[in-house]
Amino acid sequence: MKTPILGSAYVARSINAADNRMVNLFPEVIPEGGKEAGFLNRAPGLNFLQTVGTGPIRALWAHQTNGSDFFVVSGNQFFKLTGLTATPTLLGTVSGTGPVSIADNGTQIFLACNPDGYIYNEVTNVFAKITDSDFAGAVTVAYLDGYFVFNQPNSQFIWVSQLLDGTSVDPLDFASAEGSPDGVVGLIADHRELWVFGTDSVEVWYNSGEADFPLTRIQGAFNEIGCVSAYTIAKMDNGLFWLGTDARGQGIVYRANGYTGVRISTHAIEYAIAQYGNISDAIAYTYQQEGHAFYVLTFPSGNATWVYDVSTQAWHERAGFDNGEFMRHRSNCQCNFGGNIIVGDFENGNIYTFDLDVYADNGGIQKWLRSWRALPTGQNNLKRTAHHSLQLDCETGVGLNLYPGYDSENIDTEAGLNLVAEYLQRYLATQTGDILTTEAGDNFEPLGQFNLPDLDTNGYELITNSYPAAPGYNPEVMLRWSDDGGHTWSNEHWSPIGKIGVYGHRTFWRRLGMTLKLRDRVYELSGTDPNKIAIMGAELILSPTNS
Repeated sequence: MKTPILGSAYVARSINAADNRMVNLFPEVIPEGGKEAGFLNRAPGLNFLQTVGTGPIRALWAHQTNGSDFFVVSGNQFFKLTGLTATPTLLGTVSGTGPVSIADNGTQIFLACNPDGYIYNEVTNVFAKITDSDFAGAVTVAYLDGYFVFNQPNSQFIWVSQLLDGTSVDPLDFASAEGSPDGVVGLIADHRELWVFGTDSVEVWYNSGEADFPLTRIQGAFNEIGCVSAYTIAKMDNGLFWLGTDARGQGIVYRANGYTGVRISTHAIEYAIAQYGNISDAIAYTYQQEGHAFYVLTFPSGNATWVYDVSTQAWHERAGFDNGEFMRHRSNCQCNFGGNIIVGDFENGNIYTFDLDVYADNGGIQKWLRSWRALPTGQNNLKRTAHHSLQLDCETGVGLNLYPGYDSENIDTEAGLNLVAEYLQRYLATQTGDILTTEAGDNFEPLGQFNLPDLDTNGYELITNSYPAAPGYNPEVMLRWSDDGGHTWSNEHWSPIGKIGVYGHRTFWRRLGMTLKLRDRVYELSGTDPNKIAIMGAELILSPTNS
């Protein structure tokens, strides 16, 4: 029978009810003509670009007009880069330690560092702190119809700059978000409208062209749903996303539908959020890659990152892996530059690109994991059940070509036997006594003993004790299971998914034990090898007993 390995993350308050975890995997739906209705794809790895400053990376910004530049706020320094690996140019210093909100008007770039604000003029190449005596500070900033709009810290006030000049503020160019007596948390411009988020409400404003104050509240565009953190507000897919709060509670993720907030988080996600305690420091960004539109929500205090895929409406965990434990994802912020998804590290000055063909995080381990209930919904077996085997339907033959051009080449021994060359030196070699001679002509003494294992289809394998196979050469997947809903787990059982080109390889496990009455088994797969992972399904062979 097919076991329901596909789907999304859902770990319920009672793991006996649902223990469907998904880490660094996301589902992709196949509309028609596919082997299955969908498959699980591996999350993109972090491809290191360079280190900018000392970090952390507080903001990234790709100029919307001048596409040849992008900007990095690293620690208390502001840099300009003209290319992915170009030498950063230090423009100046900024204050604060938290996230930085950025907007531009085509000439000026406005940095809101809560409370300080800064302006960089690309024409004059001048970077300076806003010193206008009427500037009351800025938490977040947006650009709307020639104006920079920003919210004053710890207040109900929103301000607009002078037209096309963020350095100048008129002392009368402010308004109060008075639809609710709550303070303004943050704001964002979308479709030439300004969304103003409070702790208990959302208002929407537009440019009415009034001489005294150009913005006017849209009557009826009022939502009694607030925002926990200004830095969770993000737009994508013609909509806005944020982490909500109101007078009745907090911890629900919303997407705007018209002027209404629609819940997109699940009870399982909301239960996880409730466990983090402090969520006021939550941050988020959005990005699109190969048609998938992702809302990436990180909880620094909870050391966790959750991702919502708009295309499938499915959630998954996005995680780093350190000291044997999952942790929040290393990405802190994002920008799109030259068709590259650039993200910055929350802990240091590293910037990376998201790459679906890279299966590691900055050269380190990217662990993926999937757990699921063995039986489909509604097929809870109340009898003792023998689990004979589990076969994984996945893309095989994805091992790395660590020995390019030589894995299928034969070498001859003095005894006349053909061996397959498999060693790290990457040279085709011939053996004379104890000396190996490479094609390049350089001699070297073998550092280990040669063993002749079972006959290979191409002859014999050449294996040395000194040249072990590197990670990814023969990738493996780990399986374990739980018969008490996910409270305790079996030992680990490993199975390979095939060396490079071995497309007919079968990945399976046998003799998986017996489940007890009233207990559904949970299976868990994981892996750390730097290889492509594409899981189409899994086949479970089992049989009930009479007891």
